[in-house]
Amino acid sequence: MTDEMNPNEFRAQRLEHLAQLRALGHQPYGGAYPRTGSLASIRAGFQEDVEARMAGRVVAVREMGKSVFITLRDATGQFQLYLRKDAIGEESFKALKFLDLGDHIGAEGVLFVTKMGEPTLKVGAWTMLAKALLPLPAKWHGLHDVEIRYRQRYLDLIANPDSAEVFRKRALAIKAIRDFLFSRHYLEVETPMMQAMAGGAAATPFKTHYAALNAPMYLRIAPELYLKRLLVGGFDRVFELNRNFRNEGLSRFHNPEFTMLEIYEAFGNVRTMMQLVTDLILYVADTVYEKRVFGEDAQRVDLSQPWREVTYAELIREHAGDDWYALDTEGRRARAVELGLFIAPDWNDTDITQEVFEKLVEKTLMNPTFVTRLPVDLVPLAKVCADDPTCVDVFELIIGGREIAPGYEELNDPVEQRQRLEAQAGGDPDKVDEAFLLALEHGMPPAGGMGIGIDRLVMILSEVEAIRDVILFPQLKSKKHG
Repeated sequence: MTDEMNPNEFRAQRLEHLAQLRALGHQPYGGAYPRTGSLASIRAGFQEDVEARMAGRVVAVREMGKSVFITLRDATGQFQLYLRKDAIGEESFKALKFLDLGDHIGAEGVLFVTKMGEPTLKVGAWTMLAKALLPLPAKWHGLHDVEIRYRQRYLDLIANPDSAEVFRKRALAIKAIRDFLFSRHYLEVETPMMQAMAGGAAATPFKTHYAALNAPMYLRIAPELYLKRLLVGGFDRVFELNRNFRNEGLSRFHNPEFTMLEIYEAFGNVRTMMQLVTDLILYVADTVYEKRVFGEDAQRVDLSQPWREVTYAELIREHAGDDWYALDTEGRRARAVELGLFIAPDWNDTDITQEVFEKLVEKTLMNPTFVTRLPVDLVPLAKVCADDPTCVDVFELIIGGREIAPGYEELNDPVEQRQRLEAQAGGDPDKVDEAFLLALEHGMPPAGGMGIGIDRLVMILSEVEAIRDVILFPQLKSKKHG
């Protein structure tokens, strides 16, 4: 095979190899193959003159006359095979000519160490397990085409060990989150992902149709309103770790389908949630990533420093001027434009101020920062601050210049909650979740609540710049294949 061959020529050649293997009595797609263990475990427990069975993908072949060296790879690592004609038989040795890089094989034999000091399996018999009809990417040196990496993630995982490690650690991080919450007596629950009303956040939902009921339905934008029903029902500590869906733009930090952790604790408050998220993130960093400093230079995040707490208004004044809150709407509009922001004509004071926060403030907060006392208009499901009804008792945890977790002291007054939801609905009664308000009128205990964006958190801990690098199959513009 040569680099000049196109994919169709590669495939035709490999189909010919497949036919040759069959002619020699080797089924190109075998069945189950019991192994001594993973390649990494065999290497870790290596002892000479011990029998072993292993399987994996062929990633290198070196022919040396009457012997062949093959490198196998599985999810855990690599291992070298040594095959001699006099050990495996002439017909079986002849079939090795029709192996291609990317094929899966099984091999059994005896472990030994080569003169070069490499732990190796001296093969007594080998078995074809799966013929690859298309080649591995770029001579195994890595897959650099970003479009292919995302669209054909399996090639990325084969060719880029660093990418595979990101997803391995993501899985371990999610396990660690569950372990942490279980250790603190939180109950994991599941709530509907298809809902009659898309509530719990301000976002554009995906709409579908339930044929059996002839009714419109929505993919959830948040599980919040169902989880609070469970607080009413007497579950004091609950969490859900699952998908949310928002029919909005794609960017480095946004995917329309994303993983969210939501947590609620009866008789807690915003302080309860601050301590919980601090402990949880440090636990994941310590147990899975084994460090507390991530990134370099301007992107450096240090979790070991005291986590800053600062009010929303203080940060706005720092970036937009001490007199910001003394300005009227037109004054704020003009100031924001001077600062380089686009301000839509119909935006009010809250909209303009929030644009300053999102575009100018948020990206400057690299180390963990709890931004507190947000405007009440931004968070209709949280309690107002006891000393200022224009603010709500919430935090936004910013790490690495992006929001990771909002936390609230939850509003449990059903009368006030109705007023806020009706105001948010703009007078449209169909947009008010009456089922949630009914539950709230049965009495929800005071509670702290929080959501954590898992994808964004993993981005920071994995030191990657795009959310697509931590989602196995991110949303992409449609193509006919892939």
